[in-house]
Amino acid sequence: MEKLAIVIVTYKRQQLLDTLLDSLLYLQNAPWRVIVVDNENSAAAAEVVELYRRLVAEGLTAVPWPEGQDALVYVPMAENTGGAGGFAEGVRQAYRLGAEWFWLMDDDVAVMPNAIAKLSKWAGPFDVVQGSRLDYDGGPFYWQYRFIEPLGMYDPLAPAGFDGSGFKPTNAMCFEGALFDRHIVQKLGPPDARFFIYWDDCVYGYLASKVGASAVVEDVVLQRTRDIHHWEVGGVRQLNGSSNMTRRHVMRNRGHMAHYLRLQGDYNPLLFGLGTAACAAKEAIRLLAVDRGDLKEGATALFDGWREARRIMADSTWKPVTPDDL
Repeated sequence: MEKLAIVIVTYKRQQLLDTLLDSLLYLQNAPWRVIVVDNENSAAAAEVVELYRRLVAEGLTAVPWPEGQDALVYVPMAENTGGAGGFAEGVRQAYRLGAEWFWLMDDDVAVMPNAIAKLSKWAGPFDVVQGSRLDYDGGPFYWQYRFIEPLGMYDPLAPAGFDGSGFKPTNAMCFEGALFDRHIVQKLGPPDARFFIYWDDCVYGYLASKVGASAVVEDVVLQRTRDIHHWEVGGVRQLNGSSNMTRRHVMRNRGHMAHYLRLQGDYNPLLFGLGTAACAAKEAIRLLAVDRGDLKEGATALFDGWREARRIMADSTWKPVTPDDL
């Protein structure tokens, strides 16, 4: 993969960012650029990035980085734009620099030393590659890789295993390790920053699957570095803890999702409504079984998000993100 740009979004988690950047030093294949988007715009995050710029410049990496110190690019944001806004800006910056491949990740993971080599073998057959991950405890991490388009929700029953081929088709992305090539960005533009958090990567992956070949692969390339309170549902599946802000965006952002489904001819009002009800039910279960939060506050967040989604869906001035936004 030529000109591979790693795009990282961070917010108030300098220790996690330090762990991730440290893991990059051990990569057995050098990245072309590492772009760190800081939604906090903090001196502490800038210092972490500058430390690793010096280490790269001094050659303290497993292999030399071709761009040396200039390979690390720090992008402070004027305001917190959420994960969606951070990845939108990071993809935009990488695209303008000339990146050919984009590897996106949150700040709470670490990369495996042979990750780029593992991903490279899939970069020919596929335009979008989602590598597998280990959970915080070192066990396998299950990702719902199938998006049920009419319902507008992940398929919770998508099989966890691989059939020997080492890959499975997917029509979604997770920005915790999604890899995609330049022509995807040329056709779609950057991710939609309006999502702020939640569904932004799923929808971008859904749109990418319309213009390119997408797969989730068995090769493990990342490990999560943050322990999240969760409920074991069965096997490798688990229901992670959340927050009322996230619950509101789970519901709110279905308004943006509906617009994109309409543009692709995949919107069915009845089935989408059923999907919305299923998402609300899942969040209610998460609230009670995992977070053990206040039911009234949680229900208010879900209802407020649902009302916002209705307003977004009814907005006749709504327009999609396009390549013109690069």
